[in-house]
Amino acid sequence: MNDAISATRATRREWIGLGVLALPCMLYAMDLTVLNLAVPSLSRDLQPGSAELLWIIDIYGFMVAGMLVTMGTLGDRIGRRRLLMMGAVVFGITSVLAAFSPSAETLIATRALQGIAGATIAPSTLSLIRNMFHVPAQRTVAISVWITSYSVGAAIGPVLGGLLLEFFWWGSVFLLAVPVMVLLLLLGPRLLPEYKDPEAGRLDVLSAGLSLVAVLAMIYGLKQFAQDGFGPRPTLFVLAGLAVGAIFVHRQQTLADPLIDLRLFRVPVFSASLAVYSLGAIAAFGAFVFIAQYLQLVRGLSPLESGVWSLPFAGGFVVGSQATPYIVRRVRPAALMVAGLVVADIGFLGLTQVDVSSGLALVVAGSTLLSVGLAPIFTLATDFVVGTAPPEKAGAASAIAETCAEFGGAMGIATLGSIGTAIYRSRVGDAIPAGVSAKDAETARDTLGGAVEVAATLPDPLGPALLDSAREAFIQGFEITAIVCTVIVTGLAILVAITLRRVGGESEPEDRMEPLHLEPVPVRVQVGPVAAPHLWAESYRRRYWENSFDRLDSYLIELQEKEKRYSRKITKEEDTDGRKN
Repeated sequence: MNDAISATRATRREWIGLGVLALPCMLYAMDLTVLNLAVPSLSRDLQPGSAELLWIIDIYGFMVAGMLVTMGTLGDRIGRRRLLMMGAVVFGITSVLAAFSPSAETLIATRALQGIAGATIAPSTLSLIRNMFHVPAQRTVAISVWITSYSVGAAIGPVLGGLLLEFFWWGSVFLLAVPVMVLLLLLGPRLLPEYKDPEAGRLDVLSAGLSLVAVLAMIYGLKQFAQDGFGPRPTLFVLAGLAVGAIFVHRQQTLADPLIDLRLFRVPVFSASLAVYSLGAIAAFGAFVFIAQYLQLVRGLSPLESGVWSLPFAGGFVVGSQATPYIVRRVRPAALMVAGLVVADIGFLGLTQVDVSSGLALVVAGSTLLSVGLAPIFTLATDFVVGTAPPEKAGAASAIAETCAEFGGAMGIATLGSIGTAIYRSRVGDAIPAGVSAKDAETARDTLGGAVEVAATLPDPLGPALLDSAREAFIQGFEITAIVCTVIVTGLAILVAITLRRVGGESEPEDRMEPLHLEPVPVRVQVGPVAAPHLWAESYRRRYWENSFDRLDSYLIELQEKEKRYSRKITKEEDTDGRKN
């Protein structure tokens, strides 16, 4: 038994390959953050309209979210490494095109192509990790490195982007991708093994289109909720996305080769881990939106300074993710996750004490504690999702996990952002000083950013008075949002304690969807009044697939029976030879 386990342990090649996989993940996170710094200079050169500017910023994330499921399943069919290499080529080329875009329309198109290429990164890298690291403890370490690469990318993106913009034009932030993708193309074929589903069927194009439309519609609607509040337009998009999603799910149930195998959701650990992942993303993304606004609009820091003060937040995820594999060897995963959520609750409670005059230390301490506490949630939930899925379905499972993260982030920004915005508007409306024009007052009521811009144009004492009122209203919304996050995290701790308590140590899930490749068994099927013998019953194999318990015992019993039959055959042949002699 020990020899079998040691034979599956990762070697130096796999660990070096993990470092190669971390490169595109880090770049993916950087690309989500650096563009915000380049918006001012980009706007001066390309002069986009307000709608075009929003699409320049958002289209990348929209296309990533919409294409994750398709790319994850496509990797299972054509090979995870091949898909990653193809994505690297497209990402590198579109990065150069984006850097030298002559117009806003060109930049929107190249950013959309970047998003399609970026959608290959998360499912390909995570599914490769699932197939490269078979020992659960090693897989947990690998996933912690994978999550850390995203945190590092998010942390250094604003800092590195700010430095580039100090000396170069706005397009330089896109060129960061080129050396990373070149390195991936050089090292990937040498260090990364190829994996794909040997029995994968064809890709259903209609299902891919349905998934894209459903995800894009819902993400867009949620984002409109965050920007404009609840209204008929975003509600219509969300409902349309849900309707198309329902059609997509129904189609998967009728296909022989579905885009997503819905039987994955019958595994309790898989479904519970997705729920935990999504709720954790809601709290994390919703809180970070307010933290970023606090640093820039309340404290008056520049984007680069805000990026520097956000480093502890990202560093908390790094520390928590790296510590998780070592702690989980000594305590059960559910206990570690609950303890982490308690730490996150302390961080959120600290943020409820932030006010206009409080120092940066309180915000930094609270954000660091919540990131350290949430890190085990994301690490172990990701591990459970890919660990419970069969290796040949790892790409689809990884894509589902990342799609849930995208939805959780969008939901957190939309719901918590709407709550904070509603409180801000209700409090700032009556506090606007007399003498501010109706137009300026409307702008100030809309967002804190608008109030800051209006206050800069007003004379003393109107400007400072408006700014103080707006900042105080924002802080009240920030505090209420932190309280809501505390409630979410507390409920999440209860959910983890109930649904994941059976998961064993070293993140080895007890529930697993692991099909055995048994040979078809001839059975007699009654067709009308006549028996049709020796028909191959596909349903017989499907029952083995769908049953997530006792498969290993059945397989061992079958092997024992074969061994007994073989022994009896050998004994009979020996007896026959003895009688002949």
